[in-house]
Amino acid sequence: MPTSQGFRGLRVYQLAFKLAMEIYNESKKFPPEEKYSLTDQIRRASRSVATNIGEGYRRKQYPKMFVSKMSDADGEGTETQVWIDFAQACSYISKERQLEWLKGYEEIGRMLGGMIAHPERFSH
Repeated sequence: MPTSQGFRGLRVYQLAFKLAMEIYNESKKFPPEEKYSLTDQIRRASRSVATNIGEGYRRKQYPKMFVSKMSDADGEGTETQVWIDFAQACSYISKERQLEWLKGYEEIGRMLGGMIAHPERFSH
């Protein structure tokens, strides 16, 4: 539902931002050889979820653009989940952290799915 805070008031944005910041802070501990690979990619993808939500919300009066940006955010969330899997497989994060983050991105995906299915709820 639209809020007076704009996109920052959306629960989906707040969760995406929170997870991106957690990933950023945790990725500081990744080994230096991952700097231009896993570290950059997981940070970029996780931040793109929040940025696409913000961009899409600003275009909410144009349902096709809104849906496109929310779909992009969902795709970036899926990409982030793959990078999370790599981070855990390389023993850079714990299994518990992996599951916690994956659960968060699954919740984001569900919320974005609802926004994509009902863009009219956000066009006012």
